[in-house]
Amino acid sequence: MTDISLSAVPITVTDVDAALGFYRDALGLAVVGDVPAGDHRWVSLALGTGPTIVLSDPGAGRSVDDGRALAELVTKGTGPGPYILATDDLDGAFSRARDAGADVVQEPADQPWGPRDCAFRDPSGNLIRIQAL
Repeated sequence: MTDISLSAVPITVTDVDAALGFYRDALGLAVVGDVPAGDHRWVSLALGTGPTIVLSDPGAGRSVDDGRALAELVTKGTGPGPYILATDDLDGAFSRARDAGADVVQEPADQPWGPRDCAFRDPSGNLIRIQAL
């Protein structure tokens, strides 16, 4: 069997700088790469020792039509996702994100399907869930 692991999770955002403020400042992720290409850029943020999150705008690496279609989905909050993160300090992560102005969807709660988690929308409308390890 081949040893394959997840390397990166792309998250499409409508404003890379605003999203960077959320993921870096509110969630505390470290920037490990910032690659500009013309009018676009890809910003990579570390998730501990796991994969990176890569932020980019809807048109980055896509056709104009596909970029517009994806932008519409993300703006409506119906784009790809939810993106589910995990931490050993859920209450602390929730407090930091809330205090940084994140759009709270759900405060930390025990879920009937198992984990204790909370949920936010990033500045672009993507749903981010954080669950306790």
